[in-house]
Amino acid sequence: MEEETKHDLVKIIASAILLGIAIAIEKASSLPIWANLLIYLVPYFIVGFETIKEALENIVHGEIFDEDFLMFVATVGALAIGFIPGGEPQFAEAVFVMLFFQLGELFEGIAEGKSEKSIEALMEIRPDYAYIEKGGKTEKVNPEVVEVGDIMVIAPGQKVPMDGVIIEGKTSLNTVAITGESVPRKVAEEDVILSGCVNINGTVRAKVTKKFEDSTVAKIIDLVKNASEQKSKSEKFITKFSKIYTPIVVIAAVLFAVIPPLISGDFLGSFSTWLLRALTFLVVSCPCALVISVPLAFFGGIGGASKKGILIKGSNHVDSLAKIGTVVFDKTGTLTEGVFEVVAIHPEIFDENKLLHLAAHVERYSSHPIAISLKSAYENEDDDCSVTEVEEFAGQGVKAKVNDDVVYVGNYKLMEKLGVQWKNCEKSGTIVHVAINGEYFGHIIISDKIKADSKNAVGKIKQDRIKTIMLTGDHMDVAKDVAGELSINEYYAELLPQDKVTKIEEIIKEKLPKSNVAFVGDGINDAPVIARADVGIAMGAIGSDAAIEAADVILMEDKTSKIAEAIRIAKRTIKIAEENIIFAIAIKIIVLILAAFGYAPMWLAVFADVGVTVLAVLNSMRALK
Repeated sequence: MEEETKHDLVKIIASAILLGIAIAIEKASSLPIWANLLIYLVPYFIVGFETIKEALENIVHGEIFDEDFLMFVATVGALAIGFIPGGEPQFAEAVFVMLFFQLGELFEGIAEGKSEKSIEALMEIRPDYAYIEKGGKTEKVNPEVVEVGDIMVIAPGQKVPMDGVIIEGKTSLNTVAITGESVPRKVAEEDVILSGCVNINGTVRAKVTKKFEDSTVAKIIDLVKNASEQKSKSEKFITKFSKIYTPIVVIAAVLFAVIPPLISGDFLGSFSTWLLRALTFLVVSCPCALVISVPLAFFGGIGGASKKGILIKGSNHVDSLAKIGTVVFDKTGTLTEGVFEVVAIHPEIFDENKLLHLAAHVERYSSHPIAISLKSAYENEDDDCSVTEVEEFAGQGVKAKVNDDVVYVGNYKLMEKLGVQWKNCEKSGTIVHVAINGEYFGHIIISDKIKADSKNAVGKIKQDRIKTIMLTGDHMDVAKDVAGELSINEYYAELLPQDKVTKIEEIIKEKLPKSNVAFVGDGINDAPVIARADVGIAMGAIGSDAAIEAADVILMEDKTSKIAEAIRIAKRTIKIAEENIIFAIAIKIIVLILAAFGYAPMWLAVFADVGVTVLAVLNSMRALK
């Protein structure tokens, strides 16, 4: 237990004991009213000093209408009511109100502390140092001074300080802080490693690929810290509500204390009764249960999602996630592995090897997955062929001059653009056509494997009655096969990057009222679509920086099933916030009505404020799990 919490607990216990003693003295003796007041003021000031001080400071600064002010006015009024003609002393009740209020503040602080510690635990993924090779020696340095290209040495038990690529050694990494996945990931030479992971069992040397401020761990910390700045609709409503509501309540309480006695014709005789009711009304009406518990629910939901490797950039995106009615997927790298391989070669003139040889040379300078698969299939890339005049046709293919031949490699659209008669293929996969000097020379079939997690992901999303759509630039037959295997509701194929933006806009126009459209992608080409969707979701573990920057939600682990989990976390968070709103308002309305008719003692008023706040805050804590 922290020192401040211990100190507050001691004050509450001491005040409670002294209150008991004061009640006993009052009942056992016949002291004058002012003497009893002095006795009760001791426990009152012990437990209420900080609240009184805060209320007075806020009044000086013009910030009058807050919970400290309401408690101060209510308790001072209760202490003074015995000195009004016809008024019964309420000393014990005044101390009890302040005591219960402080007890509620204590529980609230403990609950908030647990929530903050949960987020702070996530912040511990930040590395404190890095070991860098310089001049044949290893130096311990601050991660923020490390440059791209530096060689870092990571021993077992150490955190990976920056994103990098292993150049020597192999090991297993604990990635739970980044991805939420507890199973260690094996890595070796040429594998990418992310900052924030923990090296388990082998020393590795890795080349730094990103500065610390651009690294994965820095982005996670920044996103989680700043998520609370973007308020949800519920939070914005509560903030505006409390600013208008609290002054109205204070004015209503004043009128409540004055008008009924004036109407009754016996002002002095009935004023104390109505003043007590007004003070009770004032305590009940404090909106702190809503002001504290609703933001805390969203804070907890974002923190809980972070533990699962799901980064939500703000409370407003929690709102948006909970209302998703359609999820639109990119295909390659999202639903499929994005690792293509040549599965068939169908030449028209040359033999298979020569057709593959020419296609691989044309794609020599491309980093597209299809180009990589062609180059991987043809291992003799370093021959004497010259490759010049390379030209790319967006969404269609590539042209290059290989020795003296002009070779075109691409989809059927490129062939039609050239006026070349191409042939289809019944074999499932992406068809790469090859034309040389304006003549069709055959095609190569490249296949992409569906991720093991994709079917489960689509199934979970559809269980929540959410429509699924797939967009791809791939051939229609390939799209049909993938959509069929995954039971996706709709699919659109052979789309250029700009076509995907147009299609997502059409989908958004056709969506149901009060529902959102999410787009899930991973590549740099997906960034415009991610930005255009109501909710942009990036596959962060493998995604491009552009996609991550554009996204509202980032899945750190390469699992599409996290989408359904993110939606369910958002819905649960919204439900908890709504429970708090309904519960707090309902209790307050009931007790306010009772107070108006004189059936609500001061202790019940305190429960309607502090007790409800504690229960609502504890309910908000559920969002963390």
